Amino acid sequence: MNRSALEAWAPHVLALLRIVTALLFLEHGLMKLIAFPAALPGMPHPLPLLLQIAKWLEVIGPSLLVLGLFTRPVAFLLSGEMAVAYWMVHASHSFYPVLNMGEAAILYCFVFFYLVFAGPGSFSLDAMLGMESGARART
Repeated sequence: MNRSALEAWAPHVLALLRIVTALLFLEHGLMKLIAFPAALPGMPHPLPLLLQIAKWLEVIGPSLLVLGLFTRPVAFLLSGEMAVAYWMVHASHSFYPVLNMGEAAILYCFVFFYLVFAGPGSFSLDAMLGMESGARART
């Protein structure tokens, strides 16, 4: 494929990244909210306030991202949540993410941060509602 053919697919691949990442992230919230697909091992009951906030961010945020609605501000909030999660939960166990089990938090943090700048890509309500300048032509 030549470069222009690859560039033509970029908005669609960006949308795929947004949707797949959001669906994977949604599982974290659903595990806290309704124990689906399973209960989160070692999760206290009732959840402390910080985990209750995380639960709702992890259910509402990815749902909005799948739809491509308010993509940039939602991605910013979720990126921040993952940065906080990494530093509060994982970093204290080891300097190395592979040892402190923080790789997923770092990846989510930076994928969401990328979406803040890249936008939703194609197939988004943001574009359909005219909330993304120039995005409508790419859908």
